[in-house]
Amino acid sequence: MEITPTGRDIALVSGATRVGIGTVAAVLRSLNVGGIDITEPLAPGHAPSFGSGIILAPWPNRVRDAVWHAAGEPRALAMTEPDRRNAIHGLLRFADYEVRELDDDTVLLGAIIPPQSGWPYFLDTWVRYTAVGDGIEVTHGAVNLSGERAPWAAGAHPFFRVGDTPVEELVVTVHADGWIETDDRLLPVAELDVEGTPADLRSGRVIDELDLDTAFTRVHHVTRADGRGEFARLEGPHGVVSMWDDADWTYAQVFTPRAFPGAEGVSRRAIAIEPMTAPPDALNTGEGLVWLEPGETWEGHWGVTFTGVG
Repeated sequence: MEITPTGRDIALVSGATRVGIGTVAAVLRSLNVGGIDITEPLAPGHAPSFGSGIILAPWPNRVRDAVWHAAGEPRALAMTEPDRRNAIHGLLRFADYEVRELDDDTVLLGAIIPPQSGWPYFLDTWVRYTAVGDGIEVTHGAVNLSGERAPWAAGAHPFFRVGDTPVEELVVTVHADGWIETDDRLLPVAELDVEGTPADLRSGRVIDELDLDTAFTRVHHVTRADGRGEFARLEGPHGVVSMWDDADWTYAQVFTPRAFPGAEGVSRRAIAIEPMTAPPDALNTGEGLVWLEPGETWEGHWGVTFTGVG
């Protein structure tokens, strides 16, 4: 395995699918189906920009003021988004996961979360990536090794494309009935209906019309032919990227930066569609959190498929 800023470089293959994984943050470095890139590939030798492809645990998104409360006591986390005075995207963004299993089409990566500032719990966590003929399947897991119950939430931060079509020309659909209004620190203010707002993506919107860093709620799942529940899709001339996840993953973040540093060295539009089990500031609101009892295990799943045109 080659060593890079994203750790050990792992290649998975299944039929026409090629997947690149890095061990730091269990990052999804690339996903290509039939010669079509359906995620933004990380440039060789570079760490991910905008959190591209990383795993988010034991919470996704932000924690207000990097402080939350448990058992009546304040818990002060590291302020990892100092410009907005928040903690962001969990405690494993720079962790180098160990390779616990590796096959041609599957890798199981694991990382512990030890007790630390603002986090008095001990968790063992894992991510399993499996390449399949038309995309990828991802399993997140955790077991609470603490002597007390511990909060848990998970997410991922993939950026998508559909081949070489400019991202701003693609059409994005998100099956969600609610969205979270935020303040200038991107912290929740209110949950609103998407009806009649720029956040209504249920019928598809061209990305060039959008300027989002928005959490969606009440995500519902449209049953696909394979029985899985689609929560979002991205369409272009080359085909359709469909995202699915478990029915209890009812949140998703959509982020459409205008200055994403592409692998080709040119900044441009991009889109992240992030499956999440909990919304922003969940450690404070409690919304979407799973509380794991000592010894209890949790697993959840999401994935991506690509259907080409022609």
